[in-house]
Amino acid sequence: MNKILTSLLVAACMLWAGSVGAEVKIGFVNSQRILNDAPQAAKAKKKLEKEFEKRDQELVKLSKQLQTTQESLEKNSVAMPESERRTKEREFNELNRDFLRKQREFKEDLNLRQNEEMAAIYERVNKVIKGIAEAEKYDIIFQEAVYANQRIDLTDKVIKALAETAK
Repeated sequence: MNKILTSLLVAACMLWAGSVGAEVKIGFVNSQRILNDAPQAAKAKKKLEKEFEKRDQELVKLSKQLQTTQESLEKNSVAMPESERRTKEREFNELNRDFLRKQREFKEDLNLRQNEEMAAIYERVNKVIKGIAEAEKYDIIFQEAVYANQRIDLTDKVIKALAETAK
């Protein structure tokens, strides 16, 4: 749907420019490449890794403990008295529930923080794009397109501007 609207918008701009006799200046930026190459994105990724490193290590430790408990239970359950086996199974189930809860919370918190960081990056990227558009008198700059000629691709210029603001 967006692609159709984009195509119609470009066609309308071309018709308008043709009828007025003016030239429409169009640009394109590859948002995915900007997010991959922008220094702010790398900085945010490192920040999140550092922020969530301890919890990730705790989950790995808990996972190993869970696996060890399960292996021990499977290996020794036949020789255990019934009451001890039930106690060990209950401990395993509680540990498993705790692990799954912590894992779910970790993923939710990580997703929330990633979204917050990405919103800040998008805000900065959009400011840079708007600055380039105003300075170079672009009529329209697209962030998504099925095809864009290299001649109108402003991605490198945006990444360079982002790198300069990151210093």
